[in-house]
Amino acid sequence: MSVSSDSQRFNELIEVHLDAAYNLARWLTRNPHDAEDLVQESALRAWKAFSGFRGGSARAWFLTIVRNTCYTFLKDRRRPGQRFDEFDESLHTPTQDVPQPELALLRNADAARLREALEALPVEFRETIVLRELEGLSYKETAEVAGVPIGTVMSRLARGRQQLQQKLS
Repeated sequence: MSVSSDSQRFNELIEVHLDAAYNLARWLTRNPHDAEDLVQESALRAWKAFSGFRGGSARAWFLTIVRNTCYTFLKDRRRPGQRFDEFDESLHTPTQDVPQPELALLRNADAARLREALEALPVEFRETIVLRELEGLSYKETAEVAGVPIGTVMSRLARGRQQLQQKLS
């Protein structure tokens, strides 16, 4: 294969997963700017490793790279007692004309509560819920991305959902 056809194939496989990659990076880092940078870095890493990609789920393969890139970044950045910037949902929520201000207020309050509850979860539960519930990965794909057995994914989902429910009650 030529470099041009490899490049085209890479773009076709990865481009459709950039939103999912950004979403995962944003939830892991809690910072939209870092998430953008990390997705870009992940895409470069994926391109360098593309010759080793043997098929299968491009989504799971790319999200694994994004996950590992984020964890490396967080590990390198973390200092004792350091807190990360909080994700500001309002920056990424499209504005819409809502004829009922009360309804919009309730929706924003519910979204804020859910966001806060999700952010309060331990990272392994948050990561699993984002991959499975928000990104729609299968249990198998979630296990591949997280590098854990399917049973662990199921356990983390159950425990994460339970903690979310407790925080929202």
